[in-house]
Amino acid sequence: MAKRTEQLNFLAPEPSQGKIVPMDLHAEMQRSYLEYAMSVIVGRALPDARDGLKPVHRRILYAMHELGLLPDRPYRKCARVVGDVLGKYHPHGDQSVYDALVRLVQDFSSRYPVLAGHGNFGSVDNDPAAAMRYTECRLSEIGNDALLSDINDSVIDFTDNFDGSQQEPIVLPSQLPMLLLNGASGIAVGMATNIPPHNLSEVIDGTIALIDRPDLPDEKLFELIPAPDFPTGGIVVDDGGIKEAYTTGRGSITIRGIATFETIEGSKSRRSRTAIVVTELPFQVNKAAWIEKIAELVNLGKLEGIADIRDESDRTGMRVVIELKKEINPDAVLERLYQQTALQTNFGAIMLALVGSQPKQMSLRELLQQFVDFREETLTRSYRHELGKATNRLHIVEGLSSAIARLDVLIEILRQAIDAPSAKLEIQSRLGLSEPQSDAILSMPLRRITGMEQQNLRDEMAELQAQIAQLELLLGDRRELFKAMKKDLRYLKKKHGDARRTRIGWLEPNPPNSSSRKASSSSEAARDLAADDRENNALENTKGGSRSLPPLRLVEIEDTTIQITYKGYIKRQESSTNNGHSPVKPIADDFPIAVYPTRSDRELLTFTSGGKAFALPVSDIPPLAKNSKSKGTPLVTLLPDAADKIVSHLVWERNPETTDNLVLISSQSKIKRSPLADYAGINARGLTVMKLKDDDRLFWAGLVGLDWEIAIATTAGRILRMAADEEQIPTLGRAAAGNPALRLRLTENLVAAMPLNFDINPKLELVLVTAQGYAKRLKADLLRLAPRGSIGSQTMTFRNKQDYLIAAAAIAPHHSQIALLVGNSSDDPQPRILQIPIEELPLQPCNGQGQPIVELSGAAKIVHVELL
Repeated sequence: MAKRTEQLNFLAPEPSQGKIVPMDLHAEMQRSYLEYAMSVIVGRALPDARDGLKPVHRRILYAMHELGLLPDRPYRKCARVVGDVLGKYHPHGDQSVYDALVRLVQDFSSRYPVLAGHGNFGSVDNDPAAAMRYTECRLSEIGNDALLSDINDSVIDFTDNFDGSQQEPIVLPSQLPMLLLNGASGIAVGMATNIPPHNLSEVIDGTIALIDRPDLPDEKLFELIPAPDFPTGGIVVDDGGIKEAYTTGRGSITIRGIATFETIEGSKSRRSRTAIVVTELPFQVNKAAWIEKIAELVNLGKLEGIADIRDESDRTGMRVVIELKKEINPDAVLERLYQQTALQTNFGAIMLALVGSQPKQMSLRELLQQFVDFREETLTRSYRHELGKATNRLHIVEGLSSAIARLDVLIEILRQAIDAPSAKLEIQSRLGLSEPQSDAILSMPLRRITGMEQQNLRDEMAELQAQIAQLELLLGDRRELFKAMKKDLRYLKKKHGDARRTRIGWLEPNPPNSSSRKASSSSEAARDLAADDRENNALENTKGGSRSLPPLRLVEIEDTTIQITYKGYIKRQESSTNNGHSPVKPIADDFPIAVYPTRSDRELLTFTSGGKAFALPVSDIPPLAKNSKSKGTPLVTLLPDAADKIVSHLVWERNPETTDNLVLISSQSKIKRSPLADYAGINARGLTVMKLKDDDRLFWAGLVGLDWEIAIATTAGRILRMAADEEQIPTLGRAAAGNPALRLRLTENLVAAMPLNFDINPKLELVLVTAQGYAKRLKADLLRLAPRGSIGSQTMTFRNKQDYLIAAAAIAPHHSQIALLVGNSSDDPQPRILQIPIEELPLQPCNGQGQPIVELSGAAKIVHVELL
């Protein structure tokens, strides 16, 4: 019994344990829990603000880099990658590592996946990925370019792995702010992070703007980065939550799915039905679970009006069809879907990340600044490393050149030397070279003393000297360093940038254009969504301040025709009333300048002289009755900014994947190219398309192919014909000013810009008309093809000094007449309209004066010309 009591005496010290120190339980628990919490925070749950990665993701990427799984190499089994990560860097469960790897591959989880996968990696229905022995992976291009291309111990710091047998990077040398691009989520102890993903092009634009202006106002920064961009698309509703998140680091962002109305054709035994078709869901919404929730609500009687629901999704995209019962208001059903299901969700943004191993909640500006500071540090270390290598190499090359220049002495030394060490000492003594230079000379093959090799050494020396000078400039001038940083960012933007997937809607107390929309329908609470998932400002007429969002109003798609007149009126008619072509007869003192046979789900993209673009849904244009003689609706009243003149317009299908290009020209002859895909996120507030000086205005905007040409005409009769390729018209950001296209004299202005496509019409002709009524036709290929910045060709001579070119236009096959507006000025209250067949205009060479086509009296002149 005594022996047993002795065994239960826990305070009796054992010889091998030494002294036991008594400690309060609560103090030990507090200390241990704090250590555990910091271990979870730093080593597991939170991303680093510099590269945007958690340790497990960083170790996966580094292990794949060590395995050589580059984008141009074959895929390797995921099991091999997981094994390397577990054995070398991350001693945790294999399934947890594989789950992390899978998320890096999924394009519906990451906006820019840093890994490329081959095999089944799951779906938005929460289907699990195949086992790691079946799937394969490698680094994606953006993962390799942005995170691993510069990795070495001279650029970043390495540390021992868990057992001291390997070295692993503390942080990856990120060239992009990946924390914002892909976002992050994680739950630590007492804190959590939930950073939304963003668009690469927008983030780079914001980063460059912050580099150029560290004191950039938040409003300007938020214009460049207006909202998150989720990989699954949807609509981000900006009711103040985005600005709060970007300003404070915490906010609630509302996301809606994309839904449209369609008519499901019936059969003999079944009538046609209206259906709600959902093509995009909010980020991180499980489609299968969402459909089950709708079915559950219908069965419980909490969601009425739904007759059937089916998932028609396939490899081309998502498509969930919700058929409605007859006599049911579709708007009401859609509203209940938003309120009761995950078709509308809130993303709770918490922008928390590690800064120097300490968790910190940061604003958008602070996150970008963390990346800029880190990139500056890595670039500095990289340039210093390159400078050291170049300096050492130059030292060696100078030694080789010096020795070859004194070849006779070198040969004499080598002949008399007993062994290599004595030869080395003699070379250092007699030739005045260093030890590394002497080693290089002794290792030099005989072929290096040939004339060709000596020239190569001189060329290498010159290249090294230039490289060293450039590196010293970069390291000595912070502005030059930032120039290099911005150049790298622009290159990555051009290579990996894409259009926004998530559209943006606003809730405003006084939404733009609310009064003008009453002319169409007082119940229009939102812009229409098309069946092909195109939408715009879905929340325009919502009363501000409310978190209860209105339903989207959806319309059926129909063929229609819109017509815009010289005086700025617009009208819409069903195409069936005129077989798809609107009449072009002048109405009183007005006449059509554009006729667009289109569909109701398209948009009219308008450009104003102030350098902004606005998207007007075709369905928002007030329709006219079949036999109506109305002039139509003033177009400016349908746009939020009626102060500026409308200079160009086109009908487009909002498509983030389009490869079409816009060319924009200012009145001071600045020209640039802008991808049309950049306008896919346009909202009711419009977009700035060109940076203009105070005395400059936007003159023209239009679609021009890369293999086309463009002709720009001036009042002096000069026309510059130039190629429209990337070299002559480079692609620039929306806020860029552009490059000089045509050199303008003080007394002349631009008259016209004409896209030329000789592949479609090899015999393309131009029409030239002067203010005093002279006109001619000119073969376009007679114009000299010149580079941007040239003076162009003189294409019209004038009878007197008071005359000038008033119009120039390219003749399309469907043009048959030319309409002339004759008056004392462009705003003459009583102008007259004349129509002349185009074939009656004389065909003349460039030096022709044209022929008078109209008799003018007094101060009358031609003030406008239009091809009909």
